[in-house]
Amino acid sequence: MKEDDPAAAEEKEAATGTTDEIAYGIEDEPPLGESAVLGIQHYLTMVGANIAVPLILAEAMGMPDGIRAQFIGTFFVVSGIATLAQTTFGNRYPIVQGAPFSMLAPALAIVAVVTAGDLGGLEGQPAWQAALLQLQGAIVVAALVQVAMGYLGLVGKLRRYLSPVVIAPTIALIGLALFDAPQVTGPDQSWWLLGLTLGLILLFSQYLEFQHRAFRLYPVLLAIGIAWIVAATLSWLGVLSTGHPGYVPLGVVTDASLLLPIHPLQWGTPQVTTPFVVGMFAGVLASMVESIGDYYAVANLTGSAAPSEKRINHGIGMEGLMNVFSGLMGTGGSTSYSENIGAIGLTGVASRYVVQIGAVVMLLAGFVGYFGQLIATIPDPIIGGLFVAMFAQIVAVGVSNLRHVDLDSSRNVFVVGFALFVGLAIPEYMANFESTLAFRAAVAPEATLAPLLEAGPVAGTALAAWLEAAALAVVDTVFIVGSTGMAVGGLAALVLDNTIPGSREERGLAEWSRIAEDDSEFEPFWDRWLEGGGDDDSR
Repeated sequence: MKEDDPAAAEEKEAATGTTDEIAYGIEDEPPLGESAVLGIQHYLTMVGANIAVPLILAEAMGMPDGIRAQFIGTFFVVSGIATLAQTTFGNRYPIVQGAPFSMLAPALAIVAVVTAGDLGGLEGQPAWQAALLQLQGAIVVAALVQVAMGYLGLVGKLRRYLSPVVIAPTIALIGLALFDAPQVTGPDQSWWLLGLTLGLILLFSQYLEFQHRAFRLYPVLLAIGIAWIVAATLSWLGVLSTGHPGYVPLGVVTDASLLLPIHPLQWGTPQVTTPFVVGMFAGVLASMVESIGDYYAVANLTGSAAPSEKRINHGIGMEGLMNVFSGLMGTGGSTSYSENIGAIGLTGVASRYVVQIGAVVMLLAGFVGYFGQLIATIPDPIIGGLFVAMFAQIVAVGVSNLRHVDLDSSRNVFVVGFALFVGLAIPEYMANFESTLAFRAAVAPEATLAPLLEAGPVAGTALAAWLEAAALAVVDTVFIVGSTGMAVGGLAALVLDNTIPGSREERGLAEWSRIAEDDSEFEPFWDRWLEGGGDDDSR
């Protein structure tokens, strides 16, 4: 589309669903003070996940309590820097970057192997530190492949095969796959506190949004703040005891250090073990699938054109660079956060500037020990109420993409339904196995290859060892990708939609090509800054 074609511009704006529901668009810059509050709100939506990942890893590694505050703080520092890098030099969408759950499965497998002493070489080094260094090395090397895939344009080429029939279930599964998050469906739940948080979010964002500007802009911040004050007050009065899921341990906040010594290679030099790298790359692939879905979701929510091939490439390439940075800093990776996209839908705040200001606040706060401890006191039921509202929003955004396709077509209905079903069913099956090691034991690839490896023509050769390593890598990849709902559903929809006969109009590709962003509409940062290419910051 030519930028000087007003008729085409009007058609694109109407087709993409540009709406007055957005209070601040991507290019808007609210006042600094307001932006800081709105930015903190964006980060509060993902705080549960960004704390859950380091806590899960720390527990699995047996990390000492005195180190955990610094470990959590590092995740926030990495999140802040990665968000600034992505919004400035990457795809420039207003998406917060944080620790990915898709890379948690291979990370836990690495930790299990190292802490069990299977690699040896733990003499003089704590098991948690050895595991963390192996995890760092696996992330760095796997992420370098991600960088190459992004900046060499390999990922963006998938765009031509992505119709609304593929994107709709992929985005929907980002929300649906988290319906059973422990903060929502855990057996030890405080339903009144979850209901209070959810009720307040609905009250502010849906019923009172036109009564006062604050209700429209700050529904999440207000809801979390009120619910936390209620829980903290009841905890201080002794109404909620220590074992209650809504208990707020106010005393732990003052136990933390004021400033934390966070810096690259703070745990030591990363170690690289090939099988770990292969397993981690499977997690990176799942993360990339989710991120592409996030890009389409945020474009849809903000009324923007579908992302161009160039924008997708730069987004994935920058995520790879930030994964390398994450590995050097000693965290569990970095990816786009779906929670943040849900916040855009609830608040109507899609400003890149707001997200960047929030990233700076989180970056600085990550060095303050009190901050991490305070955030950690937010009870799971409050996070659960937040998750219900946000993930429901993401599901609806995914389904809305189907307005571009022919829903009277039986092939479209089948592809979408099949993708949604397998995207929920296969991860549920994989949940029967605690880790990739348990899945290996169930599949037993060594037993399948035993006749060939022990008595066949390759017995005792280097090829035998390679075949065994390759078999384990395939099994690990199946487990990791199969545990990620949006990866399973997205890949299923991708294959079916591109193999089952159907016209471009039927699949929504004709309509989508009319409203999609052209590559010329996205300028890389080196064109905008290093070569002075263009003054239009919107690109």
